[in-house]
Amino acid sequence: MRYSRIPFKAEGVPYETKRGPFSALDYDIPLIDYPITPVENFKLSWKRKTPVWAPMSITDFDSLRIIGRNATYPVFGEERVEYTDDWGCQWVYVPEAGGSMLKPGTQLLDDITNWEKGVKFPDWKNNDWKAPAEAFMNNRRNPDKVLSINIGAGCTQVLVSVMGGYEDAMVAMALEQEAVKEFFEAFIDNLIERYDWIKKYYPTVNVIGYNDDWGNERSTFFSESYFEAMVYEPTKRLIDHVKASGDICFELHSCGKIERFVPYMIDLGADILQIQRRANDMPALKEKYGDKIGFCCHIEGVEPEDAGIPKEVRLEKARRTIDLYGRRGGLYLLFDSPPDSETMWDICYESYCYSREKYDKERDG
Repeated sequence: MRYSRIPFKAEGVPYETKRGPFSALDYDIPLIDYPITPVENFKLSWKRKTPVWAPMSITDFDSLRIIGRNATYPVFGEERVEYTDDWGCQWVYVPEAGGSMLKPGTQLLDDITNWEKGVKFPDWKNNDWKAPAEAFMNNRRNPDKVLSINIGAGCTQVLVSVMGGYEDAMVAMALEQEAVKEFFEAFIDNLIERYDWIKKYYPTVNVIGYNDDWGNERSTFFSESYFEAMVYEPTKRLIDHVKASGDICFELHSCGKIERFVPYMIDLGADILQIQRRANDMPALKEKYGDKIGFCCHIEGVEPEDAGIPKEVRLEKARRTIDLYGRRGGLYLLFDSPPDSETMWDICYESYCYSREKYDKERDG
């Protein structure tokens, strides 16, 4: 069966206006007449059963980032912005890079063996939970949509942040492994406490996102044996705790060329990987591990800075992405921000209709 691609803001077609990912642009997004709810469909996909369509974050998700009382995360757009994270580190968002960098001179800790005195852990017990949670749950929460909450940076990322960058952090990881391991365990204790408050005030959460960068675009920061000895157990403890609390998808983000860690990520219990396409052979990873883990994918072959790509090329690339990563579920789509609302609308409809046609055939065998 072929499904209709409804033209941009056709008469009588409902839509909503949403901010694009990593963008200062607002888009008119179609409210698609789905045959089942996005929550039901996403559960099929992340459990690697054939969904009805390929989930799309901009149409199907309510996404939140929970921050501490003293943090000042802004809405990132097209301007450089300075802000403070939950640990007190100073950052600069650099729109040209599409990401943030530690503000030069930021270093909260110069000796990892002094972490108990030198690092102030976020106080989640005294955070302001009730008012923002009630405002969201009562006024903004759509129970049909997937509620995705990012729990924040992981143990290696925070170690790098509080130590002022990679050089001192990598030296500490090499020479002071006992102190680093103690810090990681204390960090995960704090993050588990954070999660428990999230689950209390946002009880319908469907996805927990966790970011821990383990490499650059050439290779990983450490070996498999180091990963096993230092990073695996605390990360496993967090994931086990989250998944023991309900039917929750755990999404693990890691920058860098980290292909050799994918088997560990599966063993850890992660359900969805969000990794860098330009650093990893994701089609090969899907072919090898697609029955065990899912993938959050940008449109294949489109970078955030590629504003000049014609719409028809974007649509073809969206179809190609679904062909590469959609088989047997396990895919959800995260669109980079195109230049205008009409292009975003058409990408949403093409991705929905094309994936639905594809999954109809897959179910029919």
